[in-house]
Amino acid sequence: MNFRHAKTFLLGALAASFLAALVASRINPYWLYIFYDIGISIVMAVSLNLINGYTGQFSLGHAGFMAVGAYTSAVITNQFGELNFFAANGIFAVALYAGGLAAALAGLLVGIPTLRLRGDYLAIVTLGFGEIIRVILQNMDKVGAARGLSVNHGWTNLFWTFGLAAVTIYVVASLVNSTYGRGFIAVHDDEVAAEAMGINTTKYKVTAFVIGAFFAGIAGGLYAHSKQFLTPGGFGFMQSITFVVMVILGGMGNTVGVILAAILLTLLPEGLRMLSGIEHLPGFTAERPLGWIGDTRMIIYSLLLIVLMLTRPQGLFSFRRKRN
Repeated sequence: MNFRHAKTFLLGALAASFLAALVASRINPYWLYIFYDIGISIVMAVSLNLINGYTGQFSLGHAGFMAVGAYTSAVITNQFGELNFFAANGIFAVALYAGGLAAALAGLLVGIPTLRLRGDYLAIVTLGFGEIIRVILQNMDKVGAARGLSVNHGWTNLFWTFGLAAVTIYVVASLVNSTYGRGFIAVHDDEVAAEAMGINTTKYKVTAFVIGAFFAGIAGGLYAHSKQFLTPGGFGFMQSITFVVMVILGGMGNTVGVILAAILLTLLPEGLRMLSGIEHLPGFTAERPLGWIGDTRMIIYSLLLIVLMLTRPQGLFSFRRKRN
């Protein structure tokens, strides 16, 4: 995606998001929240792809940055009561930006001392960071601790969700395809050779980490004002694994593939949930012939992921890409 096409994509996506927000009242609330989850997953997966896919690191704590952004934005917006349309959107924009900055700061604090590590060591450190964030939130009374935090405003809508998803895609794609972004690719391909050429690999890894954390924090703000209730358990290890699976399934370093994987892995559990509720299918006499799926839904989901990983280890949506 060259710069001109990237700008066209961004403007078109923002316009489409605005139009979608205008007709949101006609959409079933259930599907509306599914669309919110899809947009949030795209932001999380694309931002993690910058770290794991393009830079070649292995972060297992991305949900921790999401938690920082979610709680930061929620605490800010909870200070305000009922507001008019323009004031509400202005405060929401500030809260999302503040959540992103808080997550980026957390990413910087974690990245500077740890991104000199590689491979499994880095994965363990980022995993530990995610768990530290969860435990701190679980014991912090000011944000509800283990009881959870109620978010007073449901300001997330289709414009904010998919508009920010488009911004995330635009920034990551433009950055990776820029002259500066070639440093990320160099670090990914061969870190030792990159260092021998004079590239400051730690700087590039920290930069990718901070940018990825920033967008994860924004996704957390969207999540908080969509669900309107936060608990530390919602940002645990398994949540981070879900985003890693999206990146791997979509193809490491393949933005389009990662977007498709984020959509698929958001819809798949809901599809299995709906399938478990089907009654009286033709040819079946049982009252709930597929009711057993409700109890084994996540097992089926996990088995499907295992099959996909075995049959498409390079990623379900990863195809040969043209090198510049």
